[in-house]
Amino acid sequence: MKHRWTLKTRDLTPTGRPLLMGILNVTPDSFSDGGQFQLVENAVARALQMEADGADIIDIGGESTRPGAEPVMLEEELRRTIPVIRELATRVRTPISIDTTKAEVARQALEAGAEIVNDISGLTFDPEMLEVCRLHDAGICLMHIQGTPQTMQQNPTYVDVVQEVIDFLQQQVDRCLMAGILPERMCIDPGIGFGKTAEHNLQLLKSVSRLQRDLQRPVLIGHSRKRFLSKILGRSVDERESGTIGVSIALAEQGVDILRIHDVRSVRDAIVAWDTVRSSHSVIGHT
Repeated sequence: MKHRWTLKTRDLTPTGRPLLMGILNVTPDSFSDGGQFQLVENAVARALQMEADGADIIDIGGESTRPGAEPVMLEEELRRTIPVIRELATRVRTPISIDTTKAEVARQALEAGAEIVNDISGLTFDPEMLEVCRLHDAGICLMHIQGTPQTMQQNPTYVDVVQEVIDFLQQQVDRCLMAGILPERMCIDPGIGFGKTAEHNLQLLKSVSRLQRDLQRPVLIGHSRKRFLSKILGRSVDERESGTIGVSIALAEQGVDILRIHDVRSVRDAIVAWDTVRSSHSVIGHT
C-alpha cells in the first residue's frame, strides 16, 4: 500500500513509479555540482529545466552537507536560497523543497513558497524546527544521520544498521505526532552516506520494503552520485551517473516512493523504460 504525502497545497501519492526529487544546490562547495548554480538566474533556469525533464519536486539547498563540510552562517544560507525560492514559486508548478537544518531558513523558505522541509537531522539540530514545520503545514522529510557532516564519516559504527535507523526515524515520527503533526505530512529517508560505510548503505538500500512496512510512511532515497558508488564501480564523482541510474532501477523494483537525484532526465528515462517493459501493456504505438 502506498502512503499519501500531504503538503501545504497538494498531495503527492507515489504509484507504480517513484517520484523524482531534483537536487538544486545553490552552494559553492557541494560535492558534485558546487558553484554551478549560485546566481539566481542560473538556479532558476536549472530548476525550470528539471521540471521540464520530469521532476516531481525541486529540492533547494544552500549549505553543503558533504562529509567534512563547514557550517554556513544563517544570513549566508538565507541569501543563497530565499531569492531563488521566491522567484521559482511564481514560475513552476512543481512543489519546492528547502534542504536545511535551520528553523529560520525553513520559515522564510515556506513563506516564500516552499512546501517541504527536507532536514538531514530529522528535525534534531534546531529545537525550533518542529514548531516551524507544524505552524506552516509543511511536508516534512525526516532523515537519519549519525553525527554531523563534520564528523559523520570518521568511524560510523552500528550493531544493526537497518534496525537502528528504523528506531531513530520512529522516534522522530513520534515526536512529530506528539507535536500535533499529522502522519501524512511526513516521509522518511534512511540517510544514505550520512554516517554510514559503503556496506551500511548497501544494507539500507536493500531494505526499502522493511522501512515502508515498519514506519508506514513514504520512503525517500538520496543515493545520487554518492561515494559508495565509487566503492562499487571504482569511478570518480563525475563518472557515477550510470551507477546512480542502476541503483535507481533496483530501488524502483523494490517499490521506493521517492528518489532524490541530480540528473532528472536520465533517471526518468530509465524509470519509464523499466516500467514500460515490466507492465502488461505497451505504450508504443503501432506503425
